[in-house]
Amino acid sequence: MTDKPFLSAEDVASILNISKGYAYKIMRDLNAELKAKGYITVSGRVNTQYFLEKTCYGTPKTNEGR
Repeated sequence: MTDKPFLSAEDVASILNISKGYAYKIMRDLNAELKAKGYITVSGRVNTQYFLEKTCYGTPKTNEGR
């Protein structure tokens, strides 16, 4: 979908077909989750891989080795 490591609010709004304001809310929520897991976050940006995993656009996680 995109090769950028981080998405902007404009990117998120475009991908999800939502307003830019709601995109910022989603980004804040996702960044809060990442921060709680101990990751460094960038205000106004969201990690592309994490965003795709948390939406229907990512690939499902597999339990390899089971």
